[in-house]
Amino acid sequence: MMDFYGRRLNTYKALLHTHCTTSDGKFAPEEVIRHYAEAGYHAVAFTDHHATNPVSTWDGLGMTLLSGMEMHPMGPRGIRWHIVAVGLPEDYSQYDREAPAQDVIDKAVQAGAVCICAHPYWSGFTSAEIASLKNLSAIEVYNTATRYIGKAYNMQVWDELSDAGIVLPAVAVDDTHRPRDLFKGWTMIAADDASPESLLAALKRGDFYATQGPEITRLSFKDDMFEADFSPCVEVIGMTNLSRGYMIAVPDQEGPGEPCREITTAQFKVARKATPAWLRLQLRDREGRYAWSAPIIVPAAESV
Repeated sequence: MMDFYGRRLNTYKALLHTHCTTSDGKFAPEEVIRHYAEAGYHAVAFTDHHATNPVSTWDGLGMTLLSGMEMHPMGPRGIRWHIVAVGLPEDYSQYDREAPAQDVIDKAVQAGAVCICAHPYWSGFTSAEIASLKNLSAIEVYNTATRYIGKAYNMQVWDELSDAGIVLPAVAVDDTHRPRDLFKGWTMIAADDASPESLLAALKRGDFYATQGPEITRLSFKDDMFEADFSPCVEVIGMTNLSRGYMIAVPDQEGPGEPCREITTAQFKVARKATPAWLRLQLRDREGRYAWSAPIIVPAAESV
């Protein structure tokens, strides 16, 4: 349960990018389900390459199973996009990998899916190239499967998009292919219940946050005051446009050797500028695990 900008909502731990033996995953579907059910997840999206799965026929062991696909239309410089579509009909037949990327995304969205730009750092895409795509619902800020070549984090590309006026929420995912990918990044969806319809509606609204471990229990922005409550963290930063930001806590902030203190709440006054700005919370706990809230829009200062 969390207070999501004045709304009391349940939170559901979701894996939004995974593969099984339908494509290049090492786990059979029932193994994926068992692993994540035993780890306390509430929802798993099966997003195999080029193919959906009959998830409605599988035993979710108490979890909600979402139908999806990882789509690979051609992109700039001869690089294929990796677009994760969550919420596709199980019998979806409109995917054409040789069609223009925008057509592929638009058809998936028309079919009811949310489309997520997967691991842009690993893929090699710039923020300008991602900005050419419309109808994206989110970007992957963290992807476990790409950490083994040092390209797991996508904060810079995400913030560059926000600076360019394309303000998207972000998800954290395992992109599970093999045992080493399990349980390192997930998305907490704030919704009324764990039905597919409720979870997809929350994803479309941006009612979620991405995390590797830290939990956020309250987010508030009222009268230019941003407030948040969360599990103990040693680094808490309000990220915003360009060179600006709000340092709430960082290790060694008073100099080398300072004891590493943990905090569980943040409150800071947001200074409005002449133009609208974006603002998101970034947390890091003592173990080095991050959490990221979705950016909100701070209105421009009123002219006098």
